[in-house]
Order: sequence, then structure tokens, then C-alpha cells
Amino acid sequence: MIAETMAGIALVKGAVDGIKSMINTANDVSDIAGYIDKLFEGEKQVQQQRNKKAGVDNFGGIGNVASEVIDARLAKEKMQEVATLVDLRFGHGTWRSILDERAKRIREQKEAEAIARKEAIKKQEELAEIIRNSVILLGGALILIFLIIIIATKT
Repeated sequence: MIAETMAGIALVKGAVDGIKSMINTANDVSDIAGYIDKLFEGEKQVQQQRNKKAGVDNFGGIGNVASEVIDARLAKEKMQEVATLVDLRFGHGTWRSILDERAKRIREQKEAEAIARKEAIKKQEELAEIIRNSVILLGGALILIFLIIIIATKT
């Protein structure tokens, strides 16, 4: 678990270093987009790891808790540092636009996944209905055949 948190914070730090090295020569945000993606991924890993540990009863010593809190704050600090760098380089509000667009895309992806899940459930229900109807039809046909056989054997 600690290694995963360390990987997340290392990813954040590496992304910030990459952004810092390229920010002055970048012509637009797309020149540093890969580093921004890594920054978000690293921050997400730090938060996920912290949230995982929060639900565990025996979460370890105070050192682990301190490390998690510090890593989360470092990630937040690095995010703010990048926000400032991006806004200074590309104009006020650029970082907010990036965050808004990212949130929009995440929301759209979740909505698409929800729609896909609903469609899959609907298809399963339709298949179950077809199977149910087939079984009823087959059962009815077997009963009819059985009755014909009984009537035929009595005559």
C-alpha cells in the first residue's frame, strides 16, 4: 500500500518537474498535456490510496497516517503550483477551464457507462423474457403432444 502511495506522489512530482521544464517553451497547453494527465493520475492515486486506508480498522501506526496526510497535501500543493504556472503562461482562467473540461468529460463518461449498463440490463431482461416464453411454449407443446398421444392410445 505504501508503495502505491509513493508511486502516486512520485508521479505528481515527476509531472510537475516536466511541466516546469517545458512551461516557458510551450506554445499551447497541448504541449504539456501529457504531464497534466500524469499529474491528475498521480493525484488520483494518492487520494484513492488515502481513501482505501480510511476504511480499514487497523490502519497502522501514526507514521502511516502522517505520511498519507502529507502526501495528500503535497499533491494538492503541486496541483496549485501547476495551476499558477499554467495561468501565468497561458492566461488567467486557463487552469479552471482545464478542470471544468476534465470534469465535464468525466461526467459524460460516467453517464455513457450508466447508459451502457442500463442497455445491458435491458438486453438481459429481454433475453430472459424470450427464454421464459420459449419454455412456456415448449411446455405447452409437450403437454399438447402428451394429450394427443393419450387420446391416440385410447382409441
